[in-house]
Amino acid sequence: MEEAIRKEILYDLSQAINILVQKDKNDVDQLRVLSDHGIEDVAVHKNLDLISVTVLIYSLYKIVNSIPEKDYQAIIQELQKAKSGLEKNQLGKYNNSIKIVFNLVRKSNAKVKVHFQDVMDAAKIKKSAALFEKGLSIGQAAGLMGLSNWDLQAYAGKTTALDQHEESIPAAKRVATALKIFGVS
Repeated sequence: MEEAIRKEILYDLSQAINILVQKDKNDVDQLRVLSDHGIEDVAVHKNLDLISVTVLIYSLYKIVNSIPEKDYQAIIQELQKAKSGLEKNQLGKYNNSIKIVFNLVRKSNAKVKVHFQDVMDAAKIKKSAALFEKGLSIGQAAGLMGLSNWDLQAYAGKTTALDQHEESIPAAKRVATALKIFGVS
């Protein structure tokens, strides 16, 4: 596993553990923010280990309030084991703990496959938005990521990407150039 990916996963696991151990009414919001952070990482790295942890955190965000107490404590323990295994580069121990957490989450809510698709779609949209911000048209950015223009437009409309564009040539000069091209005096 690449070191940068390992560090991202360790960060995500540490944050998730801290949120779950504190157990307060803001858990859902904090897990949503952490999930969004993970989705941005998935958009950049497209690493399977990172995707699985992001899907796991997103799933926890979706079901944290409905997890039975016994399973809640087991999830925290397994996340701690996964973190410990990854810190020691014991990938077998890490993978086994992540698998157990997925099973606990699936037991509480069977929609993990839907959550996976949600994470992947969100990552595609964020990556497309980044391409759009770099100067590609909405159609080009959406097409490169296999999305429709509508998917990206809904997201881009909520960002400041459209407001960040500044024209380097004044409008009067552009109009004069256009009139000159078409021979209008």
